[in-house]
Formats: sequence, C-alpha cells, structure tokens
Amino acid sequence: MGSRGFTVWWNLAFRFAKSLILWAGLLIAFAAPAQQDFSAPGASIPEHELPAQGLETYRNIRKGGPFPFDKDGVVFGNRERLLPPQKRGFYREYTVRTPGERSRGARRIVCGGPATMPQACYYTADHYASFRKIVP
Repeated sequence: MGSRGFTVWWNLAFRFAKSLILWAGLLIAFAAPAQQDFSAPGASIPEHELPAQGLETYRNIRKGGPFPFDKDGVVFGNRERLLPPQKRGFYREYTVRTPGERSRGARRIVCGGPATMPQACYYTADHYASFRKIVP
C-alpha cells in the first residue's frame, strides 16, 4: 500500500473513530439516571435528624399547612428520576426554609400520596441532586 492508500485508510479510520466517540457521548448524555437506592446506608434520615426548618415543614405537611411559599404543594415531576416511579401528580414539593436565604433556597421535602397522609417523604438539601427518605 502506497502513501496515498495509507492516507485514505487513515482518514477513514479517523472518521470512524470520531463517529464512535460522538455516539458514545450521546448515549451517555441521554441515558436515564439510576433510581436512588433508599435501602443503602445514609439514604434515609430519621425525622428527628431533619434540620429544625425541615421538621417544621414536615409537620406542616402532615397538618395540611400553612405553607410560607406559593409554590409549596405544587406537583413535583420527578424529572431526575431518583424517586420511585409514579404517575404524574403523585409527588408534591415543599420548601424547607434556609436561614439567611432570601429566596426559597435549595432545600425541599417531596412527598408522595395523599396530601396530609403521604405514603413517603424525601428530603433534599441540594435541590433534587440527591434525596434521603424521611423515616418517621
């Protein structure tokens, strides 16, 4: 094979490698994240270990309110797919106040099931990047 043949072969191999890298990147980018394992150590939090503001929010959820923010009680879509899969409308989110924060901050409690008798509630301190199941 002459140098011209080698150059053609090299260009084809290079294009093929670029295509493989592109497809691998797309697969990684659009792969569904794994549902969080709430049986793993550290994946749950006892109710009494919630921050004081979280405990207040959790108790208000069980009483049906009052809630300080208009968005409290809105449907949580579970787009991150970290919580167990359910039909849309099953989960609702509530703000956990953050001392010194003027906005809603990053802390939330997400509950699934009937509003005042939820089947399960989850605490997130990092705006839905991770959850810990609240154990009453």
